[in-house]
Amino acid sequence: MKIRKNFLEGLEQKVYIYENKKEEFFVIAVPDIEWSYSFRYEEDSIQSKLVHSLKERVFEEAAVSLSSRIIQWTTEM
Repeated sequence: MKIRKNFLEGLEQKVYIYENKKEEFFVIAVPDIEWSYSFRYEEDSIQSKLVHSLKERVFEEAAVSLSSRIIQWTTEM
């Protein structure tokens, strides 16, 4: 599991990223906003799905920013 720091709405938040290489999926969690999401390696349009899910917890601009970072962090792994 990797832990990344994100600054969302002026506050530092921890983003937890779990990768299951055998079954080829990620689980992402941000406890500060009570949000989590899982997706498979080859899933289509994952960024738009992340944004849609995040918009239930944060403003759209923050959702777009955080989803971009999540995509970047998961592709680095």
